[in-house]
Amino acid sequence: MKNKILIGTRESKLALYQSNLVIKKLSLLYPDISFEIKKIKTKGDILLNHNIESSIDKGFFVKEIQQKLLNKEIDIAIHSLKDLPVDSIPGLEISAILKRDNHKDAFLSNENLSISKIKKNAVIATSSNRRKSQLLRLNPEFNVISIRGNVDTRISKMKSGYCDGLVLAAAALERLNLEDNIANYFDSDKMLSAPGQGAIAIESRKNDKTNLLLSPLNHKETYLCIKQERDFLKYLEGGCTAPIGAYAKIQNQKLILEGIVSSFDGRNSIYKKITSNLDSSSNLGIELAKVILKNGGKEVLSTIKKNENK
Repeated sequence: MKNKILIGTRESKLALYQSNLVIKKLSLLYPDISFEIKKIKTKGDILLNHNIESSIDKGFFVKEIQQKLLNKEIDIAIHSLKDLPVDSIPGLEISAILKRDNHKDAFLSNENLSISKIKKNAVIATSSNRRKSQLLRLNPEFNVISIRGNVDTRISKMKSGYCDGLVLAAAALERLNLEDNIANYFDSDKMLSAPGQGAIAIESRKNDKTNLLLSPLNHKETYLCIKQERDFLKYLEGGCTAPIGAYAKIQNQKLILEGIVSSFDGRNSIYKKITSNLDSSSNLGIELAKVILKNGGKEVLSTIKKNENK
């Protein structure tokens, strides 16, 4: 086994926090191994003026890191799991998923007003079609605009007058000790999170000896839940930019999965929730996708794809 492991990651504060968290856990398990971070710029970090609500290539925030992993320039990669495309990369695998932090989305505003108290025609910024569609589902009068940049940059833009409010992942804010900026968290009935949101993934090469080091970090409950969320997304063929949300949890020995497919303008949405015993839950994500497709989701997704191809 190597005595030095090279870890690939994006160079934002959030990415470095996540990588250092993994290093801390690995160092406790393997004090004789050194772990070193290699910062890697991805297309998503370079093309800051690119509108990621449009049809972007898969792996916008991870592709360059994955390529270095395949080239053996790094040993493992650390990702925000929601950034990983659901289609697997030949030769790579998700070796471990850490216990999920807060999966919810959070709302920030200049006057610290909650989403229910902000003015009806407020300008709200987000980088996500999923968030945009669900904001418009809550209130079609919102003026939802695009925003790019890391967490600090987005908050700074809001405070400088770019927008009245902002939606970000709660886990990102909490990891960076910025939760004092949060006006409210969104419950699932208001805004359903992205598949895998709040979780950190460790990616490695298949059949690599390094994988033996990573398995103790895998949180089985989180892994099981997120697998169903990603199966749901993959079956719907939604990709990273479609207005699709999903969240799974285990409660009383049952797996509960909820999902939503929504039009870009939020006017048409299909939300469903299903439950299964843990011992028979392996295909719950696919089952929920089928239920949504049968109840109008097929038509909504068809419209989404037509708009993306314009």
